[in-house]
Amino acid sequence: MTDAPGKTKMTPKDLMIVLVISLGSFMAGLDATIVNIALPTIGKSFDVSTVTVSWVLNAYLIVLVSLLLLASKLGDIRGFKNLFLSGFALFTLGSALCGLSPSIGFLVGARMLQAAGGAVISALGAVMVTSYLASSLRGQALGIVAMFTMLGAALGPVIGGFLTSVYSWPYIFYVNVPVGVVAIAMGIHILPKLSPVSPGTRIDLVGVALIFVALSSLIFGLTSVEGPAALYGGISLVVSLLFWLIFLGWERRSKNPLINLGLFSNRAFTLQNFNVLFIQLVMAGVMVLMPFYLELVKKIPTGTSGAILLALPIGMILTAPISGKISDVIGTKKPIVAGFFICALAMFFLSTLSAESSVGHVSIYLFLLGAGTGIAFSPLNSAVMGESPVKDRGASSGLVKMMTNLGSSIGVAVVALVATAAIGPAFASAPAHTLKAADLAHAFDVTFMVLMVIEIVGIILMFGVAEGAGAASSDDEPLMAF
Repeated sequence: MTDAPGKTKMTPKDLMIVLVISLGSFMAGLDATIVNIALPTIGKSFDVSTVTVSWVLNAYLIVLVSLLLLASKLGDIRGFKNLFLSGFALFTLGSALCGLSPSIGFLVGARMLQAAGGAVISALGAVMVTSYLASSLRGQALGIVAMFTMLGAALGPVIGGFLTSVYSWPYIFYVNVPVGVVAIAMGIHILPKLSPVSPGTRIDLVGVALIFVALSSLIFGLTSVEGPAALYGGISLVVSLLFWLIFLGWERRSKNPLINLGLFSNRAFTLQNFNVLFIQLVMAGVMVLMPFYLELVKKIPTGTSGAILLALPIGMILTAPISGKISDVIGTKKPIVAGFFICALAMFFLSTLSAESSVGHVSIYLFLLGAGTGIAFSPLNSAVMGESPVKDRGASSGLVKMMTNLGSSIGVAVVALVATAAIGPAFASAPAHTLKAADLAHAFDVTFMVLMVIEIVGIILMFGVAEGAGAASSDDEPLMAF
């Protein structure tokens, strides 16, 4: 039976499928914020600088971004169910190894393994929702998935702060293990096994390798160009640019490209993909810096800092599902613009923080940023998927996740770059807890102002998107009936 285009209410079976997919998003959200809150503690444990400990995030994101499009293609070739569950298993194994890490190097390596599984979970989520459910339910379903992402992000600081304070930082990774086991058990029984969309298609492994080199050199360059290894950082940025150009040239000639570059001839698709990157860049940057501000500038314990950071994902949880449903009715452009405006306002307020700022003000500003991000997040995902032809939905889903996580990767690197420029090379070489609180506060304010400008650029880009772009049509039927 095929779902009717006008269907507005999910069946119990629809809800269970969305729930299993949402558990993957929950793990992704949990893992992001649960690691951020522990970064100062991890850095102190291994006695490494802020820039060095940021590679616990960078390594994860580089592998994740590099493999997202490959995972999307594999989903089209092999089918969704088994690949999705394999990604869960690999993510769970990587989480356990992270907790057992005896050194910063081992931890970074385990995070890369974890990222390989995370790439599969992330890449297939949106296309599975789009494939299993009617087009009229897409915004609603993606809103639920987004809500679970934010729920994981909300619980991350609290759980991470508690586990780090009461036990130790390895437990922030162990907490993923039971969630992964439950998700795998549910997925085996609930997810339908669909026929592959493109069986027999070859995989562009050269493209995967080119993305990995281009992204790795970009992140290394951004995190090194202001530090003692400035020369190597500059060379890395040149290498990155070269490999991105080679990647684009290769994709144009490849018979089985990772990215259908023809999709970018659609202006609305292109601009809104960049906005996916921008909104995640700002979110990632704030979530990396705020634990250092709270713990090193405000001298707040890790557990309490986690509770304060809860304000941001709560704002997202409250707005993402509502915004997704509203966008199904009024279109996606207005919610996206409103969300970016609120985010820009929140970043302005965050740029005024000092060592004397009250915790109440910090919480309000974080909540405002979360609310704005939640308002824009679901409509952005729905708009991009709505611009994608049925045959390219798998690739588009992977591309959206790639832009999301590319935004996170660049966000972590950009805040390190701007903060280093504001405070000096010591930010890149000395452990953060040895720096002056006033200097850290100034560096963070400058960085937040730069992130505000990025949100404003996102608003400007939406002027190039026509009203009603990305709206669901009657042709957007689920790829498979069940």
